[in-house]
Amino acid sequence: MKRGSFEVEYRHVNTLSPGDPFRDWLVKKVTGCRLQNKECLVNVFKHNSSHTVCKYQFEGENFSVMAKFFSEPTGRLKDYNPYKGMMNEYRNLKHAASIINVAKPLAVHKKYNCVLVTEYIPGKSLGWYIKREEKLYERLAAVAHMLRQLHENTKSSYNKEKEFKNYHEVLDHLKLDHDTRKTFNKLLGKWWYSSLLDREYGCMVHRDVTPSNYIFYKGKPYAIDFESSWFQAHPVRDIGILTAELKKEFELHKGGSWRAEPYIGNFLWEYSRDEKDFTSITGVLPFFMSIGLLRSARIHRGDNRNYLIKEACECLKAINRS
Repeated sequence: MKRGSFEVEYRHVNTLSPGDPFRDWLVKKVTGCRLQNKECLVNVFKHNSSHTVCKYQFEGENFSVMAKFFSEPTGRLKDYNPYKGMMNEYRNLKHAASIINVAKPLAVHKKYNCVLVTEYIPGKSLGWYIKREEKLYERLAAVAHMLRQLHENTKSSYNKEKEFKNYHEVLDHLKLDHDTRKTFNKLLGKWWYSSLLDREYGCMVHRDVTPSNYIFYKGKPYAIDFESSWFQAHPVRDIGILTAELKKEFELHKGGSWRAEPYIGNFLWEYSRDEKDFTSITGVLPFFMSIGLLRSARIHRGDNRNYLIKEACECLKAINRS
């Protein structure tokens, strides 16, 4: 799925017949007893992503799977180990699937361009509901509860250094002018030396908490795309990135970021255990909202990019008021 896009756009690219090696592997080794007709045709639909990602639809079976080919990167990152990436996401999905609803991993195969095959989750994304503001309080609450469940059930040690290292990597990618980068560095120093981001434990985070990565099927949210998932992370990272996505969407497309505030407030409350927890979360939220806005700035140009960088800096300045 294209980062920053709320609509999944599939295009038909092929139809596979019996005898095609990949099609036969899917039918014989992956889908198992789910198919009635083992000789069915398989329609292939592709959509934009950081890798080649396709939906394989088994004709007449009302069943599909998703395949992600790690040896076929299409985004910025080209120089990496595809086998390691494939196995990393497979393990992350297996781990998360024991706790929350995800697109369950079905198989991996190094021979087929390091492919990971998962369930296909039909339904509408959280982004679809954000765009239309339809049942949005309810949908955001469901995602909040899902994230809380993931975080609470994956407690581990905490690596504060990794959070800051990643922030600087995002800044490096943006190639900011000297004065702007100096301002960010100074503010990050204040966050580092404050006690706000200190905590006893970390957890697993989804990390790529974009609205397109949460699909609602029969009223329940399912998380997809765990390639960039982290362990030993701060739980508010996920919360901050999603609130940044809401702020950005309402500012750029819905009349102003202030219109997102009721949704953000309710989302934070639904995630929190109690009022004390809510206060603690809102104290560190600006740091992670800031990195969420900068992540978005990487794919924007002109005024939108400048807005996102400026707002990210304003978020960091909350440390001066703490």
